[in-house]
Formats: sequence, structure tokens, C-alpha cells
Amino acid sequence: MRSLRSLQVWKLGTVNYLEALKLQEKLVSDRKAHKIPDTLLSLQHPPTYTLGKRRTDHNLLIPTSQLQKIGAELHYTQRGGDITYHGPHQAVLYPIIALRDIGLGARNYVEKLELTMIELASLYGLKACAGQKGETGVWVGDRKIGAIGVRISSGITSHGLAFNIDPDLNYFKHIVPCGIVDKEVTSLRRETGTVLPSDEVVHEQLISCFARLFGFSSIIWKANDSVFSDTEKSEKYVTANASVLCNEKTE
Repeated sequence: MRSLRSLQVWKLGTVNYLEALKLQEKLVSDRKAHKIPDTLLSLQHPPTYTLGKRRTDHNLLIPTSQLQKIGAELHYTQRGGDITYHGPHQAVLYPIIALRDIGLGARNYVEKLELTMIELASLYGLKACAGQKGETGVWVGDRKIGAIGVRISSGITSHGLAFNIDPDLNYFKHIVPCGIVDKEVTSLRRETGTVLPSDEVVHEQLISCFARLFGFSSIIWKANDSVFSDTEKSEKYVTANASVLCNEKTE
């Protein structure tokens, strides 16, 4: 009989990139030591460009001295993938999960992240799909709506995915997104042409899709005031069925 598995979700709101990175590093260490269960961070960042471990600086199309003028930061990371943008009205998920516990390899893990965003898009009537070879992420036609960049250390994941709800797409003009030339970046708002529910609702739908696809039977929501505290361990509430929101199509 398949065992029931719970996913701990921390809803952080808007968090500075370096602060979120530091938190991920601590949680990865705790997960390796079996101090915490599988955990998912749900958040947004202020305008931020990040580069993966390949250090493809040439895909940043403006001088770093100009970043402050457009209100953006630049950070280097140890994740896979190329340059990308994070900002307001973008749903970011950082899973801190043990792949060996669920029998997944790196490729299967990335494919499930893609499916998570594909299912979310389908709730809004969009036919999204994974990219062609060498084009990791999720696309609507030849327009990219979701990016993926992950790190796996001793079987524990960090970094993750970013789904464009309604970000300022002008920020993408200053980079070659994910190092893929001649391809546009799009958003849920642009593709649907409709008024969307709040970012919080879309975040929760994305979380639910993630939980269902990765086989979690319930979600433990962490209270915001306990997230950055080492001493507070309060839990907000538990949902009995992790698939509810993901199966509700938005009209």
C-alpha cells in the first residue's frame, strides 16, 4: 500500500533573492540531516536577474552599471540553466525535497516541474508544452511562460521554477532569457487576455498542481511569522486533499 506523504509549504510573499538563497541553503542542510520533511517555498522576488553556474554573462544585454537605474539586482548562483529574470507577479517555487525517497532521477524531476506549470496553464484554457531539446521550461507556442533552473545536492533539490503570471515583460528585453535567442517570453495575463484572480490564488493553484504530481497526499501550510524563525514551529492548517485546487478549472 502506498504510504501517505505530506508536503510542508512556506508561503513567503516577496523576499529578497539573497535572503531566499540563504534560507534554501539552510533547509537543504536540514533536509539532508532529516531534520525537516519535504518542503516547498512559494514566493516572489523584487526585480532580479540570476545567472547559473555556467556564468553566461554575455546573455545580460545591458552593463551591470545600468541595473540600478532599472531597479534590478544581479546574482550568481550554483543552479543549472542560463540567465533568467525574477520579479513581481511571477510565481516562484523552490522545492527542498529528497528525490531518492520518491524514486526520481534528475531528468524525471525536471519533467514533473514542467508538468506542474503545464497543468496550471491548462486551468486557464492554455495549451502549454515542454520545450524542444535544449529548451527546458514551458512554452505556449514559441513563447516561454515558465522557466526552470535546479540544483541537486546529495539527492536534495533546491532552486526550482518560475511561472509568469503578469510580470513586467520589459525586464526580459535586457537579457537573452535562458540563453535561447529569437524566442519571446510571455505571461498568463498576456496569453489569456483576461482579468486573473489574485497572485495568491494562482500561487496556491500552482502549489496544488505540484503536490498532486509529486504524489503528496496533504499540504502543511506554515504561518508567515514562523518562516524565518529557528524557534517557532507553528503550523497554520493542513489540507486533506492536495489535488483540489489543481483540478478546479478557472473560468
